[in-house]
Amino acid sequence: MRILVLGGDGYLGWPTALHLSQCGHDVAVADNFVRRQYDFELGFESLVPIESLQTRISTWQDLTGKTIKAYVGDLTEADFTYEMIRDFAPEAVVHFAEQRAAPYSMIDRKHAVYTQVNNVVGTLNLLYAIAEIDPDIHLVKLGTMGEYGTPNIDIEEGWLEVEHKGRKDRMLYPKRPGSFYHLSKVHDSHNMEFACRIWGLRATDLNQGVVYGQQTPETMLDDRLVTRFDYDSVFGTVLNRFVVQAVLGHPLTVYGTGGQTRGIIDIRDTVRCIQLACENPADRGEFRVFNQMTESLSVADIAETVAKSYPGEATISNLDNPRVEKEEHYYKVVHSGLVELGLVPHLLSDTLITSLFDVTKRYADRVDLGAMQPRVNWRGALGGEAR
Repeated sequence: MRILVLGGDGYLGWPTALHLSQCGHDVAVADNFVRRQYDFELGFESLVPIESLQTRISTWQDLTGKTIKAYVGDLTEADFTYEMIRDFAPEAVVHFAEQRAAPYSMIDRKHAVYTQVNNVVGTLNLLYAIAEIDPDIHLVKLGTMGEYGTPNIDIEEGWLEVEHKGRKDRMLYPKRPGSFYHLSKVHDSHNMEFACRIWGLRATDLNQGVVYGQQTPETMLDDRLVTRFDYDSVFGTVLNRFVVQAVLGHPLTVYGTGGQTRGIIDIRDTVRCIQLACENPADRGEFRVFNQMTESLSVADIAETVAKSYPGEATISNLDNPRVEKEEHYYKVVHSGLVELGLVPHLLSDTLITSLFDVTKRYADRVDLGAMQPRVNWRGALGGEAR
């Protein structure tokens, strides 16, 4: 199968491209390298140093004999998007190419507008390109569990059967996102469903939980193939921050009570989910939704898991929560679709023991302690001058 991975230089895009290539698919990647520019803007960098995309691709070819084609450009540029789809003629397009951090979108007006324009316009250009060039192309789009928010009812897999005043209907599950980033993903989902319903496209929306882990079998073949390890307060995950703090002997900083519950998933399961979605495409006209997660844990539970798994002493400290979110809430999610396709999940504790602690210890000298301090307040973006 010919598969185009958008955002193929990123944390998830690169390991996904390698995994799909290793599975025997003909893979191309596209990126505009803006994720690397965010590091310069914020003054952060990946704990694990990463090579250029060109070095990564050539290393992969040297090790495996498999080639990965690269396109450099921006999805918000329609001409580039159309030319790329025509040139590679993919059967499936995996779409990671969006600004992915909620805190980044909440810095101020400028970052909120950038996030929504970049994400929504890029996806719209892609939908039009697929519709006009080859409507049979299967779009596999990375969404987020954050689209749903934390409703006081079970979260279904994308769709909800509703009975109201004696009548029944099936509709997209109501969304209540918690940031301008998550809102952009909601807009994407609605645009994709509309395109499937009106134009007869085929799309799979993968509402992914928080991803943890830094290694896949493919990235472990050579240090030049590794992917990012973000631990900072803007792009880093809470689990990565806890792991770094444990290794350094610092308290694990939990925002608020830590009662916020989230869906989580191992990076090895992420790349497998993408493979399963590509190899089992949605039907023409179908907007298919999978909740791409394997476990649900509260932030406090994650901190306790890290502390218990770490072979040394680890303590937990609570800080004021810079986000606007419920401290305690109901959270029950249906996530059976990908398991039915063949996903066999990894466990969080296994990943910590076999991967994250060892990786952090190896690169502990690269840790920037200031990067882990909260620097974006959800209410702090208001009241400033337009700029």
